[in-house]
Amino acid sequence: MTPPAAPAAPLRADCIGDSAGGLTFDVAARGKTGAALLVLRRRVPEAAGADPADTVSLPLAPAAEGRLRAALPSSVSLPEGRWDAYARLSDGRPRRLVPGVTDLRSLAERTPSGLLGHVAVRIPYATRQGNLTVRSWLRAPHAEAVDLRLASGGLTVRGRVYGTQLVPGADAELRARPGDGAGGADGSGVRRVDVAAERTEFAFTVPYDGLAPGLWDLWLRPAGGSGPVVRLARLLDDIADKNPVFTFPRARVRTPHGPVAAGPYYTRDNDLSLAVAPLEA
Repeated sequence: MTPPAAPAAPLRADCIGDSAGGLTFDVAARGKTGAALLVLRRRVPEAAGADPADTVSLPLAPAAEGRLRAALPSSVSLPEGRWDAYARLSDGRPRRLVPGVTDLRSLAERTPSGLLGHVAVRIPYATRQGNLTVRSWLRAPHAEAVDLRLASGGLTVRGRVYGTQLVPGADAELRARPGDGAGGADGSGVRRVDVAAERTEFAFTVPYDGLAPGLWDLWLRPAGGSGPVVRLARLLDDIADKNPVFTFPRARVRTPHGPVAAGPYYTRDNDLSLAVAPLEA
């Protein structure tokens, strides 16, 4: 009886980011690779069905002995989402890639011009199973949360906008998360605060004492009530998942709804939100 063939060793890919927001993948592959491709597949719900736009194929060309290289320039559109990485070699069967050496220092130093009207961010990371995936954001326009300061009984947010203009009358909006029960007695689920704006930079302070218990998402209205509403997020660095990395203390505040513990956090998508939890009186 012929013993079963040993599973093929995983293909390892080194990733390098550039200051324009592009990525280069170097895949370790020996032997005859033939016409090779690096394939990125976006995760979508099964009910959504197959869509050609959810697959991006990039040629893998010989770069050195036993190395194949593919480039994902910032000019290639990669819609927002999580893209699993595969290599398709001469046998035609895509094989899941695992991360090798990752150098994303240029991403942490990047300051987009915003002239294209959008911000594109791609950050490769290792999944819980140890595979290589690229998290992509495409925001048009974008409001970057640059600095968070915990003031007495509130939060001061400083940031910068890309792809839009700040005008007099700009404000920030707090929206109660749907189905979370926040919003207060009037049921509006929306709170607005004034914004101090200078060119592309903005700042505002959120007082906690007016918030009902629940989760509140932060948005910016660069042109006030007549313009777009832009979700606040922290995207312009090399950290794919901010939630376990950036942690903030909670302030204990008395509100009309009773005492609460309130503070900011980054969601799974690196958007900025507030958590307000009731405390025993």
